[in-house]
Parts: sequence; structure tokens; C-alpha cells
Amino acid sequence: MLAAQFMALLDVFIVNVAAPTIGTELHASGADLQLVIAGYTITYSVLLITGARLGDRLGHARVHLAGLALFTAASLACGLAQGSTELIVFRLVQGSGSALMIPQVLSLIQRNFLGEARVRALGMYAAVIAVGAAAGQIVGGVLVSADLFGTGWRPVFLVNVPVGVVLLLVGRRVLPKDGRTEPERARALDLPGLVLLALSVALLTVPLVLGQEEDWPLWSWLSLVAAAVLFASFCGYESRLARRGGAPLIAPRVLRHPGMGLAVFRILAVMAVNGGFLFAITLHVQGGLGFSALRAGLSFAPTAVVFGVVGLTWRRWPAAWQRALTPLGFVITIPSVLGVGLAFEGGDRGGAVLYVAYVGVGAGLALAFGPTLTRALATVRPEDAADASGLLSSVAQLGQLLGVAVFGTLFLNRLESLGAPGAYTSAKALLACMFALAGTAAVGAVSGLVLRRR
Repeated sequence: MLAAQFMALLDVFIVNVAAPTIGTELHASGADLQLVIAGYTITYSVLLITGARLGDRLGHARVHLAGLALFTAASLACGLAQGSTELIVFRLVQGSGSALMIPQVLSLIQRNFLGEARVRALGMYAAVIAVGAAAGQIVGGVLVSADLFGTGWRPVFLVNVPVGVVLLLVGRRVLPKDGRTEPERARALDLPGLVLLALSVALLTVPLVLGQEEDWPLWSWLSLVAAAVLFASFCGYESRLARRGGAPLIAPRVLRHPGMGLAVFRILAVMAVNGGFLFAITLHVQGGLGFSALRAGLSFAPTAVVFGVVGLTWRRWPAAWQRALTPLGFVITIPSVLGVGLAFEGGDRGGAVLYVAYVGVGAGLALAFGPTLTRALATVRPEDAADASGLLSSVAQLGQLLGVAVFGTLFLNRLESLGAPGAYTSAKALLACMFALAGTAAVGAVSGLVLRRR
């Protein structure tokens, strides 16, 4: 299960390093590249809760394997795509496969582990997320630079095919078959809620991605307004459905769980910083500084290693520190992202200060994410496992999506406004983006003072 989780998470990030090569070979615009990256996350984030609900109705192992099969087939299609439009469509399908298979991971952990064993399992889950997020950059760089058989960027997708086939064969033999809810007790899928949420996310994302390239036409602003209206309609519909005794997409009792609201906000913030940071840095080092895909990917190694080490070890630190770890993580992130931006200032290539800042980003994001997720899920009742896992996984992916869309657009807009592209102008655009990321981390650091349930 964690191997499938790692593969799906890898695909959120592995395309970042391949994006410039994809743009060159497929003649894709900056907006196209954002949609290639964000398209996967759109369907992934919107359908995650429904994927969790389907696991309850049909059996977690069965739905996991079905999603894995769809993900593997879509990866093959992505690797064979002949144009940017095809690639975007297949990425949407690939995200749908992930949305089916990934919620089952947390659900099975919640249903099959208790007490300290559950805490350890959740720690391993968080560590896989930590390693996969940054490792995607490195693996992507290696695969693109290797240019296997002259295939360029295509192996970043095709590598999923043999791995997916092996996991399908193994999964049929080893996954537990006891996660299915009896049909008469299974909850409805809340399709109207799903449609409202999907439309609101799409209407928010598309103008954020395309608006900058189209010079922010009227339709982009109308789309943002419509997204707000539809999201408000979604919230109202969900509340009415819960009062009628129905099964809303997001169960109110899960949202009312102590600390869940704060966890949702913090996960959204930390994943937005993560997604925006990785996307902007990749565009700068490859587009502005001319790094190869391999060098760009390997430059994230300090972040990846520290992220993984901290994600695996923070639970062993003194108990008195545990509650302070999440705000501390955000606080560490603030000077670290600023340090990255300042290290590149003036078109410089960074030096030793840059790698210190990369280490700080890895440590800060790991501390902000891992303890938040573990504490939020460790005490959730088993019967709420599907909704809680779907909710927090959706929030994490929406955070990534917003990070790429908002901070990616900020970077590209600033770069365009500065005139001729080059190392100097790209560094200026990156610094503006890093200040925005630091501001987001600062909000995450103080969020507990406002949102913590008393």
C-alpha cells in the first residue's frame, strides 16, 4: 500500500523537473505546463473523498486495485502522448486513478492498526509522503537526463507501468479483504456535492493558471467569482444534507473533531508552500540558470534527505516538544525560503548558503506536516477513517494545486513584467515568490493562536 502511495505521490512532483523538456518537445506554453502539473492534482483532490466512500461501499482492497490499474494505464497513455492537450487529458485520468487507490491506504491503516501500532503506521505513511514529495524532483531529473532510448521526458510516466503491474500482482495476494461495509449500511456517494465541489475547484484553478497568459480577461474574473459562489453553494448543500440525515461528502462530525479544523488549515498552508516552492525553483534553475534536468533534480537532494529524516524521527523527540513542532516547522520555513530567494539574487547560483536554506526548507516543511497529520488521524474513530483520510488527503492535494497555480502564476507574471528573460530577471521573479511563500508560512505559524479549539 505504501509503495502505491509513494508512486502516486511521486507523480505529483516528478513532472516538475520534466516540465521544461515537455514544453520544448510538445511546444507547450507556460499555462499548458501548469495544467500538466495541476491537472493530475485537480481530479486527485476532488475525487479523493468519493474514492474513500467507494472503498467503504465496495471494499478497500478492491477499489485500491481498480485505481491502481487505472493509474497504470493512464501512465502509459501519458508516456505515449503526442501533444500537450492529450497529455493534460491523460493526466486528469491518472489523477482519477490515484483518487481511487490512495484513500484506501489511510483507511486500511485506521481499520487494521490500534494504539501505538497505528501511530507507527501513520508515521511511516507521513514519512513516505515526505520522501516522495522531494524524491520526485530527483527521480524526474535522473530520468529526463538519461534520455532512455531517445525518449526524453516520457520515462517519467512510463516508469509507473512496470511498477504498477508488479503492485497489482502482489496486491491481489496480500491485501486484506475485510474492509467492505455491508450494502445496507453503506452511505450514498453524494454526487451533487461532488459536482459542486469539482466545478468550484475547476473554476478557481483554470483562471489562476490561464489568466496570466491571457492578460486576465473578463472571463477569468467571472470564473473566480463563480468559483466562490459555487463553493458557498457546496457548503450550504452539505449542511442541509447532513441535517436531513443524509451522507454529505464531508461529514460534519469529522470537521467537528477536536483539532480537525486547525489541521485542515495547516495542511493546506504547508502543502501550498511545498507545491509553490518546488514549481518556482524548478522554473528558475532550468529556465533562468540553464541547469540540466539532472542537476535541477539533484539540487533538491538536501531538501529530500532532511524531509525524510525529520519525517521518520520526530516522534522520538522529547514528548514536551511535540505540541510545538508544527508552529516551529512553519517558523523555520520562513527564513529558509527567503534564504533560497536571496541566495539566487542577482542571477547568482547560490553557493553554500543555498544548501543550508534547502536543508531548512526540508526540516521546516516536515515538522509542519508530519505532526499535524499524525495528531489529526491518530484519535479519529475507526468508523470515521474513510471520511477523515479522504478529507485530509484532499486538503493536501488542494494545497499542492493552489501552490502551483497561485505561486506559479506569481512567478510567471513577475517574470513577464520584468522584460527580457534571463538569470537576473528570473531571480527577481523568484525572490518575489519566496516572499509570498514566507508570508504563507507565517500565517501557518500563527494559525494555532486563532483556530485551535479550546
